[in-house]
Amino acid sequence: MSQDDDRKDDDRKIAALDALIRGARSAVVFTGAGVSTGSGIPDFRSPGGLWSKNRPIDFDDFYSSLEMRREAWRRKFTMDDATRGAAPNAAHRAIARFVREGRASVVVTQNIDGLHEASGVPRDRLIELHGNGTYAACLDCRARHELTEVRAVFEASGDPPDCRVCGGLVKSATISFGQAMPVEAMMRAEAAAREADLFLVLGSSLVVYPAAALPVAAKRAGAALVIANREPTDLDPYADLLLRGDLVEIFGP
Repeated sequence: MSQDDDRKDDDRKIAALDALIRGARSAVVFTGAGVSTGSGIPDFRSPGGLWSKNRPIDFDDFYSSLEMRREAWRRKFTMDDATRGAAPNAAHRAIARFVREGRASVVVTQNIDGLHEASGVPRDRLIELHGNGTYAACLDCRARHELTEVRAVFEASGDPPDCRVCGGLVKSATISFGQAMPVEAMMRAEAAAREADLFLVLGSSLVVYPAAALPVAAKRAGAALVIANREPTDLDPYADLLLRGDLVEIFGP
């Protein structure tokens, strides 16, 4: 296929995507790392991604070892420094517009960077399956702790602070490997998937379960399934519309 043919095919698919979104009344937008790479947030699984440099620290190791907690916070603040100033990109803004226009009922995200909320998606329309890395929380009483406070103590003493409310362990408010998925968030996401007339997968490799089962649930319930991602996914054969490419380019002006 020639470059002109490729361009025409891309234009046709984008037009088809636009028609599906305009016709939707209860769309669910499901996002992964590919939505935020255009904002300078590195992904995890691709060559050169975060896992190739630092394997994730398992939750049990964080919980049981002070050394692992120190290392987790060291990595956290190093990453925050590297991504400081990241702002919503064209894909985030397009998703926020879908919600604002009433096309999308909810945004379900695997991302922890807070950029959906920063783009204008209301908190009550946002389901963060893997938590939020813009603040910390006590593992016991769930009291919120701001990262500036945690960092000040960590840099002064070398140790992260205990919870100021109950004395429990304070951790970034994200879901680590080995940590239970948030039950309420998963229940909300599953219910939204079953009620959707359109399920948009944007920038997810669809390999992390149980989140990756949501598109299947939506499809079985009768929703049209769209997958837009740089790389192939295992669910591509089930998609009603498949787009390959950079999401900032797909949703940009």
